[in-house]
Amino acid sequence: MKSLFNYLMLCGVLLFAVACSNDDESLNGGNARVNFYLVDAPGDFDEVWIEVLAIRVKADDDGQGDDDTQSDDDDEIGWIEIPYDESSRYVNLLDLTGENSLFLGSEDFPEGEIDQLRLVLGDDNYVVKDGVRSDLKTPSAQQSGLKIKVDEDIEGGMSYNLVIDFDVAKSIVVAGNSGNINLKPVLRAYLEEAASGLKGQVFPTEAQPISVNAQKGDDSYNTFVDENGNYKILGMDDGVYTLTFTPLEGYQVLVVDNVLVEEGKVKTLDPITLLPN
Repeated sequence: MKSLFNYLMLCGVLLFAVACSNDDESLNGGNARVNFYLVDAPGDFDEVWIEVLAIRVKADDDGQGDDDTQSDDDDEIGWIEIPYDESSRYVNLLDLTGENSLFLGSEDFPEGEIDQLRLVLGDDNYVVKDGVRSDLKTPSAQQSGLKIKVDEDIEGGMSYNLVIDFDVAKSIVVAGNSGNINLKPVLRAYLEEAASGLKGQVFPTEAQPISVNAQKGDDSYNTFVDENGNYKILGMDDGVYTLTFTPLEGYQVLVVDNVLVEEGKVKTLDPITLLPN
């Protein structure tokens, strides 16, 4: 009798576990978790501060993507907003170089495609150069967010890191006679898991700041090394690049030719030591 009781109890536990497993699968099995990060390809400033309010995401659960012929009104339908939920919304983009990034938030999406992103900024954006603060004049389109085409497939049950790269050097434009500094953002986005790119280290630290430029025809990618000498450029098209390492005055510029970037791979280059003049 005791054996029968134990057997029935064991069956009950197993049935309960299977039911819970099925419930979990039905709740989560069809969704993909996407984590959003911000990184920077910096420019020639001491500080670049932006006021981050939110990111907006447009996803397509049938994998067909957006219809480019749709109206502007239709384009406002189907966006999911993820507020940047931090005590301070102010971000210095120049802190986001090398291996550094800023976590913006995460959300679950049905299997399909991430079509577009919008980075929503406030009005209080500015740069600091040689100790002088200058306000950034922002475009009117910023009210609904700065649009970025993505077109990346996501699978249910998977987790992804989607990186937004804010190219400061290309995004900040000094107007002619007015002297105004305008923010005309150049942004790109990529899934880190499928990204192609390069990474490595540059020495000595005394040569910093050290900029890194990767050039292939009209394609150009820029970054700076971090305080430990690390650099990383992701989201690159495959092909053969020329790398230029530009250090602080007093050290020699180094050019490295024929650097191959392969699709879906991140190539680690040998450490580089820059020489003094």
